[in-house]
Amino acid sequence: MSILRGLLFNLYFLILTVIMGLGAIPIRLMKRQDLALSYAKLWSRAVLFGFAQLCSVKIEVHGRDNIPAGPSLIASQHQSFFDGFVWMNLVPLPTYIIKAELTKIPLVGPMLVLSGMIPVERSAGSKALRTMMKDSARAHASDRQIIIFPEGTRTLPGERHPIQPGIIALARQANVPVVPVATNSGLFWDRSPWRKKPGVLKVVIGAPLPSTEGRNGFTTALNEAWDELCATHELPRNTVDNSVELQRV
Repeated sequence: MSILRGLLFNLYFLILTVIMGLGAIPIRLMKRQDLALSYAKLWSRAVLFGFAQLCSVKIEVHGRDNIPAGPSLIASQHQSFFDGFVWMNLVPLPTYIIKAELTKIPLVGPMLVLSGMIPVERSAGSKALRTMMKDSARAHASDRQIIIFPEGTRTLPGERHPIQPGIIALARQANVPVVPVATNSGLFWDRSPWRKKPGVLKVVIGAPLPSTEGRNGFTTALNEAWDELCATHELPRNTVDNSVELQRV
């Protein structure tokens, strides 16, 4: 049954993306970022509507009142492609830190750039980090909310990866609230494109992190915030000694 749900959703997603991708061509020609962002929000709402209806998933968002007004840094766990859609309509001016490869997807890629997403070429090393920092500073100056996945990759539900240096550098530079977010999205939107499972998908938004000193302090605070959110809302989360994590960062 999960495979049938996956097939139906994939067909819906493909048709929707092609139609809306073609419909976005006039916006791309006008080069209007505001229109591109509004259009991307509409596409994201349509994707998640189809996911919820076709896959029998109830999406719950807890802690919306923890999102501060103005620019912020959303530090979210990342378990599935769902996480790449949901924040488009949870904050007013979302800016995702994305892999540069996504900008090469036909129809979708150009809109990601035009709508203000920040692509990062991972193979570029320190140059990529410097570029990301400059682009993020411009985004925050425009009151945008930056969404970043601190572990740098998708994880399995309950799995933990070391927090990458990128978010630490951004948090240090930006001086904006850093908001921890936990989720169980990987239980319902599987890594396999063919499996979608029913249930209650939770996105849990925590209070902004307290001020910390240094890389270790920030990493510990973020991990502890995630752990608390997972424990409070019964989300899968392995318990790992933070000191081991810190040695690996």
